[in-house]
Amino acid sequence: MRKSGKVSALVAAVLGSLVVAVSAFGAATQQTATTTVAVTAGKPGIFSFTLSKKVVPKGTVVFKVANKGSIPHDFKIVGKKTPNLAAGKSATLKVVLAKAGRYPFLCTLPGHAAGGMKGVLTVK
Repeated sequence: MRKSGKVSALVAAVLGSLVVAVSAFGAATQQTATTTVAVTAGKPGIFSFTLSKKVVPKGTVVFKVANKGSIPHDFKIVGKKTPNLAAGKSATLKVVLAKAGRYPFLCTLPGHAAGGMKGVLTVK
């Protein structure tokens, strides 16, 4: 009986550790979710951005930026930016937004942000 009790305790400890490990993996997976946001630059107005989502969860965000306007634009958020995109061109920008908050974005070409090419993305 004593040997059986030790085996049962060992099995319980292993199962408990496994439950903790699986729970931790699930939490880590939730934090590293990837969200894709389509960004249209230069349309409907020459100095405008349209985002498919203005609120995203914490984690990796992939911005798929397409210049639908007639002049070059770029897209900058949290210190990262796309190259200058000629009319009809596109680029992908991947950033990690690990904390909830408000993150400003803009076009860095002279006069574009002042003309309206700026906004705020909310991370929850």
